[in-house]
Amino acid sequence: MSTEQRQEQAEAELKARKEAEKDALYALDISGVEWHSAPGGPDDEKVEIAYLDDGAVAMRNSKEPDTVLRYTEAEWRAFVLGARDGEFDLK
Repeated sequence: MSTEQRQEQAEAELKARKEAEKDALYALDISGVEWHSAPGGPDDEKVEIAYLDDGAVAMRNSKEPDTVLRYTEAEWRAFVLGARDGEFDLK
């Protein structure tokens, strides 16, 4: 097997692992999780997060609680570190 073929195989295996991790994350029952948000009134629109197993995080809009995004620990960490570094600051 050539170096290029080994690299392609490694990339395919990594992609498959990430997809399996995401599938498992979305298969979790999160009906009983505790949602956290910044303080505000009941009519305020807020971002809410819930901490899941293995460091994963679920996030939703308080006005649309049925739409939930889920992030692996690595994805959430990358987002938080990027926010701290100003990666998402408007210029």
